[in-house]
Amino acid sequence: MQTGSDVDYLGAQGYWVCTAVAVLACVVGFLSGQPITGVVALLFYYLSGVGVRQRSRYAATVVLVLYVVDTLLSGVGVLRVILCALLLSNARATWISAEWKPESEEAKLPPRLGETFNDKFVDTLPEWLWPKLTIPYYTLTFGVLVVATAGVIVMVIRHH
Repeated sequence: MQTGSDVDYLGAQGYWVCTAVAVLACVVGFLSGQPITGVVALLFYYLSGVGVRQRSRYAATVVLVLYVVDTLLSGVGVLRVILCALLLSNARATWISAEWKPESEEAKLPPRLGETFNDKFVDTLPEWLWPKLTIPYYTLTFGVLVVATAGVIVMVIRHH
């Protein structure tokens, strides 16, 4: 990362990856007859993307860890490996960009736009949502982590 535009681009990329995973997880939840799981997954992954867009290290880390665990438990496939790699890249970029301190005019973050639908969805919406949903997001992730941990424990016990 050399410029503020690089930092902004990586945040936007992480947001899109998490949004795609959110939609995919929701569709899979509904198709497998588990609509509540699908909606919770949609909220978790989308809000994680909002956090990644806002350079939250916690959001980038928790989304990566839970997606990797889900991939290992549900079966490794080409798409899942690609998404894991993208989430790993986004986590790394988020950790680096969280420390970003502009030292020159070129290093300053570019202004967030709001002219087109894409600008509003990627730039304006996360900036507006994150302060309002940070605490509910932490609560949601705590619940998801507890349920995922319990699920792993049950799977290990049944396997033995």
